[in-house]
Amino acid sequence: MAKTTCYEPTNWVILLLTSIFLGMLGVDRFVMRHHWLGAAKLLTFGGIGVWWLIDIFLISAKHHFKNLVWIHY
Repeated sequence: MAKTTCYEPTNWVILLLTSIFLGMLGVDRFVMRHHWLGAAKLLTFGGIGVWWLIDIFLISAKHHFKNLVWIHY
């Protein structure tokens, strides 16, 4: 049986704003359906700010995240 990949359509602007304002709590990773990374980011307060900043830069550059496709509207 072939493994199917499901891409989650995500609005780039909304995710960027979520990452800026709630990224320290891992909300951006929960929105991207990366639940384990969101929990880890929540427990470490965004990797003491470093992980939070890296995610802001990656999202602003529209980095290709696993199972995520950027939409614009």
